[in-house]
Amino acid sequence: MFDEKRPTVSFEVFPPKKDYPIETIYDTIESLKDLDPDFISVTYGAGGSTQNNTIEIASRIKNHYGIESIAHLTCISSSRETIRTTIETLKASGVENILALRGDIPEALVKSGFKPAYPHTVDLIEEIKKSRYFSIGGAAYPEGHVESLSRTSDIKYLKSKVDHGLDFLITQLFFDNRKFYQFKESLDLLDIKVPVIAGIFPVVNLRQINHVQALTGTRLPSKFSRIIDRYQDKPEALREAGIAYAVNQIIDLLSSGVDGIHLYTMNQPMNTRKIMEPITTIRKTLTQK
Repeated sequence: MFDEKRPTVSFEVFPPKKDYPIETIYDTIESLKDLDPDFISVTYGAGGSTQNNTIEIASRIKNHYGIESIAHLTCISSSRETIRTTIETLKASGVENILALRGDIPEALVKSGFKPAYPHTVDLIEEIKKSRYFSIGGAAYPEGHVESLSRTSDIKYLKSKVDHGLDFLITQLFFDNRKFYQFKESLDLLDIKVPVIAGIFPVVNLRQINHVQALTGTRLPSKFSRIIDRYQDKPEALREAGIAYAVNQIIDLLSSGVDGIHLYTMNQPMNTRKIMEPITTIRKTLTQK
């Protein structure tokens, strides 16, 4: 999936909620496929609630659309049998890439004193590697994981994940590219050499901003805060400004030699297409080098 001569461009999609038909996600992928993504990743439902759909969608992306796919796999609330069965099913489905994630512990399990079969991501990585089949990716946090004691401890744990067998990293979203560049410098100091794909989240409404900050703890640079303050009561203007901000982030990252860009599409292909309009020409130029 990765080529040292050019940056990758990829998308994240998520399975429809259980009350919605799975066909809705294929409409999204149909709208994205001609943008020529290097791969599309498919998220795993909270507590594994949409795990079967994840496998089905990732398989269809690879086998029907001819696009590389990455299946997210979380381990914290899953049994060994479930994880091993999922790995074997992904292999049988032709999916060759897994994003290995710990996931969040459901509150009900926390209260019950539940002891996970795979308490840490490194445990899941070791399980996946037994198959000797998959390329394995992991999550990285330019501003630190919300549960980490410090950025130093967070990066040391990231190195442990890489040492256990990660082939690439996809970052959590960020809005300040300086944070990403500082993060990359920290990885270089620890000799972490795997590709680091920058996760970009185009904010198109106020609700998203509040949700993202609560979930990830990411900080808003003053430039972005001014955009929100100026357009928070003008939905269309905020949407256009959010898309423009994401485009500017991506152009800066590509100009600085980033390994790849991963767009969190939120299953909104029209927004993704608007972002990709100016990026496509730049991407072609970089490919020709």
